[in-house]
Amino acid sequence: MFKLEEAIDSINIAEDLDKEELLKIGNAVAEGFDNDLASRKPWEKDLEDWTKLALQISDVKTFPWQGAANIKYPLLATAAMQFAARAYPTLVPSDGKVVKCRVVGSDPTGEKAARAKRISTHMSYQVLEEMPDWEEDMDKLLIALPIAGTCFKKTYWDAGKQRNCSKLVLPKYLVVNYNTRSLEEAERITEVVTLTRRNIKERQNQGIYLDVELPDPDGSDVISNTGVNKAFQRETTEDSTTPYTVLEQHTYLDLDEDGYSEPYIVTIEEQSKKVLRIVARYTAEDVIISAENSKVISINPTQYYTKYGFIPNPDGGFYDIGFGRLLGPINNSANTIINQLVDAGSLSNLQAGFIGKGLRIKMGQANFQPGEWKAVNAVGDDLKKQIFPLPVREPSQVLFNLLDLLLKSGKELASVAEIFVGKMPGQNTPATTTMATIEQGMKVFTAVYKRVYRSLAKEFRKLYKLNKTYMNPEEYID
Repeated sequence: MFKLEEAIDSINIAEDLDKEELLKIGNAVAEGFDNDLASRKPWEKDLEDWTKLALQISDVKTFPWQGAANIKYPLLATAAMQFAARAYPTLVPSDGKVVKCRVVGSDPTGEKAARAKRISTHMSYQVLEEMPDWEEDMDKLLIALPIAGTCFKKTYWDAGKQRNCSKLVLPKYLVVNYNTRSLEEAERITEVVTLTRRNIKERQNQGIYLDVELPDPDGSDVISNTGVNKAFQRETTEDSTTPYTVLEQHTYLDLDEDGYSEPYIVTIEEQSKKVLRIVARYTAEDVIISAENSKVISINPTQYYTKYGFIPNPDGGFYDIGFGRLLGPINNSANTIINQLVDAGSLSNLQAGFIGKGLRIKMGQANFQPGEWKAVNAVGDDLKKQIFPLPVREPSQVLFNLLDLLLKSGKELASVAEIFVGKMPGQNTPATTTMATIEQGMKVFTAVYKRVYRSLAKEFRKLYKLNKTYMNPEEYID
């Protein structure tokens, strides 16, 4: 019988399981991943559209003619950059005071306040100096968050580097069932990771992964992002550096066959569905045992991921919404109107029409230079009768007014007022009015900041628990 104590101490539980059991677990992990991926398919397609819109990616356009105007107005990109430009220095201040602890309850001697100050100073130093990728990942998160609406941070102890890590995980690479209420209640959380042959061999040599034979990687990506990738990279051929797609699923398994599933992390190779590793997602302190019959009542799983949300999803879905969802339709409409105005201008400037066959001139395209006159074998009256230009109007003023209305609506929705992008107010505008305008305009951002702060607090609590478990005693004393 498999014991929980053995699972907690084991580096790789898969070594103690037979092939039939591993095959069953691998298939279950792959099936669960496919189900979760299917549940969020519409959201995944929307995410690709938002990303292309924010990155100003233009597809080849053949309507209404080859080479027609294909302008992308940067409304979504501006809103995302404006948010990041304000959030980044607010959340990661230049004075280095990133982590702040507060005292709860009575503190007559000031002992709690002194301890809170020590922890704040040490953890601020830790995230900025000992974790060199933390600040860069926060910068990336604050750019991606307003576009996608959801981002994640994975916080864990890296035994190889002997330090805490808290890395950014983009939402397309963390697959959770769309109908899940929260990360804490999720039955499955699957991170899609790419590893080269060398990376996997290193883990096999260290005993972290099972030493199993894997097929050659096919180079396919289970996450739909080809439309974005093709705009920035060329087609590549597969070689020895082509990565494997590895699924790291945080799930529940009943390995001790007591009728209660315990939390584990199962790692499989996506193509072959072979299990590479199984490790416990709990400690001895997380197991609650009945005092009467020594049965396991419940197990509190260790949570590695922290969800950062922009605006809660009104439909109750797991993935929150961002400016991509809110500004995408307005941005697309603005793009359409701008392209229509430019195309109307092109038709008005470069006129076309019909020429009668009875006109005795050389047929085909005729290019004119400024000040040039061409001779034709026809009188003026015949020329007027035989040439009929298409009835083309100049760019519409109504469309231009509609474009202005859409852009104003988008800026109001994103709280991107002209004063926020550096435009000075009127000369006679009082300073108090300007400050009040800025304060009101920042209300939407302030609400988002509170959500980000709430997620930061969860991430810092994870780091605090890791320090409790893994910190060098000498470092603690210092």
